[in-house]
Formats: sequence, structure tokens, C-alpha cells
Amino acid sequence: MKYNEEEKYILDALESGKMKLSTPSAEEIESIKAAANSTFKKDKRITIRLYSHDYIGIQKKAMQMGIPYQTLISSLIHRYVEGDLKIVTS
Repeated sequence: MKYNEEEKYILDALESGKMKLSTPSAEEIESIKAAANSTFKKDKRITIRLYSHDYIGIQKKAMQMGIPYQTLISSLIHRYVEGDLKIVTS
């Protein structure tokens, strides 16, 4: 597995003992659970039209990843909206 510089730094610090993992408190665990639940709560249903080859391609990619194709589409849209995914125009 390839790691970026930040991941390498964290892994080295953890393995060398410079960094230690802490156990989250019950309050922190509940906060994390609440954030996760609201993140994955989908409350809007839409219909979109796709080219057949794009639809088949999405299904293949999702199958390779072991996830439903709707989840992949939703993830791509979410990443774009959050600014983590850029569309390159020529």
C-alpha cells in the first residue's frame, strides 16, 4: 500500500512510540456516532438520466469496489460538492 507524506509521518510516529492512540470517552463516541448517522442519512430521492455506457461503467466500478452503484454515484456527488473532486475543463 502506498502512503502519502502525512500518512508516512503518522505511521512512523505511531510505530516509534512518539504518538500514542487514546481511547475516546463515552461522550466522544456518542458525538462520533451522531455525526456518522447524519452523514449517511439520505433524505432526498432524485432521478437522473445517464448514457448507457456511463451507467454500465459505474456499475462495473462499483462491483470492483464491492459497493452498490447508487452509493458510488452518491459518493462522487458528495466529493464534488465538498470540493474534494474537481472537474477538469479544456
